[in-house]
Amino acid sequence: KGGACGRRLDFMMQEFNRESNTLASKSINSGITNAAVELKVLIEQMREQIQNIE
Repeated sequence: KGGACGRRLDFMMQEFNRESNTLASKSINSGITNAAVELKVLIEQMREQIQNIE
């Protein structure tokens, strides 16, 4: 059960990461770009925690 949940959450984190990449690459505002980079760091931290579920 935990494995399936962990895989689903990991997939969601991958999607969040893709979206933050898109946000960072298309932004012309440095504040938004910085926020997207911070978001990527947080997503990676969450992903590391999710690895423990699997």
